[in-house]
Amino acid sequence: MLRGLEPVATPVEIEAAARQYIRKVSGIRAPAGNNEDAFETAIARVAEATTELLATLPARRQPPPTLPPLRRIAQRQASSAG
Repeated sequence: MLRGLEPVATPVEIEAAARQYIRKVSGIRAPAGNNEDAFETAIARVAEATTELLATLPARRQPPPTLPPLRRIAQRQASSAG
């Protein structure tokens, strides 16, 4: 979940979510050269739509129950470095 994050979801987090969605619906983990453009275009469109959606939804009353994957990774790295 990206809605309700503090600080708000970054473009990188939104793109990662879009990429995960496109991988899921297409069944393609890593596109081949002949379909890479279509794959990346779909990711860009989903990311744009997600950004617009998040900007228009009302604030959540509570933060999401889990952090998105990129924040969990950063959190683990910060705790292991410190």
